[in-house]
Amino acid sequence: MEIRFANAAAPKAGALALLVHEGRVLTEAGRAMDEATGGALVRAMEASRFEGKRDQQLVIVAPAGVALTRIVLCGAGKAGEADAARYQALGGAVAAAFNAAGDKEGTILIDGVEGEKSDLAEAAAEAAFGARMRSYRFDKYRTTEKPEKKPTLERLTIAATNSAKRVYAAREAVADGVFLTRDLVSEPGNILYPETLADAAKALKKDGVTVEVLDEKAIRKLGMGALIGVAIGSVRPPRVVVMQWNGGRKGEAPIAFVGKGVTFDTGGISIKPAGGMEDMKWDMAGAGVVIGLMRALARREAAVNAVAVVALVENMPSGSAQRPGDVVTSMSGQTIEVLNTDAEGRLILADACWYCQDRFKPQAMINLATLTGAIIVALGDHHAGLFSNDDTLSERLAAAGKSVGEQLWRLPLADYYDKQIDSDIADVKNIAANRGAGSIIGAQFIQRFVNKVPWAHLDIAGVTWSKADTAITPKGATAFGLRLLDRLVADHYEGK
Repeated sequence: MEIRFANAAAPKAGALALLVHEGRVLTEAGRAMDEATGGALVRAMEASRFEGKRDQQLVIVAPAGVALTRIVLCGAGKAGEADAARYQALGGAVAAAFNAAGDKEGTILIDGVEGEKSDLAEAAAEAAFGARMRSYRFDKYRTTEKPEKKPTLERLTIAATNSAKRVYAAREAVADGVFLTRDLVSEPGNILYPETLADAAKALKKDGVTVEVLDEKAIRKLGMGALIGVAIGSVRPPRVVVMQWNGGRKGEAPIAFVGKGVTFDTGGISIKPAGGMEDMKWDMAGAGVVIGLMRALARREAAVNAVAVVALVENMPSGSAQRPGDVVTSMSGQTIEVLNTDAEGRLILADACWYCQDRFKPQAMINLATLTGAIIVALGDHHAGLFSNDDTLSERLAAAGKSVGEQLWRLPLADYYDKQIDSDIADVKNIAANRGAGSIIGAQFIQRFVNKVPWAHLDIAGVTWSKADTAITPKGATAFGLRLLDRLVADHYEGK
């Protein structure tokens, strides 16, 4: 779908979406269109329950004498209260409506009402961003899809002001990163495994990102025994990918991102139940988000030094697989008693986080992982879990998440929980003796390998995959965390 920008004017063809504020208040463009249609818009509203409330829609077949296919009235809520999320949702909903109706060309006309002050360029850019985000599809393996289920919208014009194109550029870069992440997370495990995911990361070189891939020999040489322990059950060898974007001041410490990349997780010897195991193709979502984020930062030429490390393994049961009760030595030198091979994400993050902080000395480090099912029990599918050793970093992350609609909820870390992973025969064990506070225990384990760097752990297990369409996210991979981290960088680390 091509997105164009134009000044506020009604199109001469295709479908048209108009904003209506609560109380059935038409904008100037809406009043003009109502007059041109002989009052059809007002009559349609009066004959329906449409009030102009947020997220409401009313579709009107264009009457004779108007060179349009249909007119969609979009509830914009109370005048003066529209924000970025509202315009994004509006853009996504309109794009979905145009596709559902079979339109090939459509226009969203954005203008204000008397007494309302709004930045039309920002509003138009957000609507375009929402439309682009909602337009995502992962259909590369479909060969028999019915024509009526395929998207039809080829061109969407946002009619507000031509200057919106410049404002939209940075958002388009973020959308590019989101689409990359969604593609990676959607791929099946037979296609996406450590080597091919590393190859996908290498494609970021075209965007100006420096990419280094560590193979199994290099990983072993570094002493990443925790990561190797997870990988040895699979015929697919592990990889660690290091990505650097140097857009900030020379010599300035980077902000670091670390991603869990278990390309398929059977649970290993502690094997998972068969029901739902197919979802474990997206146990690499943390790595997927980190890779997509680096694309977004590079394509919008972010003025920041950023480094990303993703640990890539496949967790499989076999004759060579790690056993419950095994003891491995991590890169930090700490020994780990592996009591459950299905608690593998924290093992690979132990080595990845230690490597990242030891090599790059970042000013802050954030890891993302689909780490625990317990976080889904605690928070469901609307919030990700936030754990941190630094209040300032935690507050910044929560604020960034709120501003983009990727909500976080902070949970505690404390000595009480930390003592529960003391091992009788090694330095630490990878699970506690009981199932209580499972997400906290996972975070507590990772914290032992961050070496007092300002750090945060985002447990995204509940928010990585959506079972239904939302305003700007189709059913499937969400790329949750990417927009949040991009906003964090823009607000607190870029150009500072």
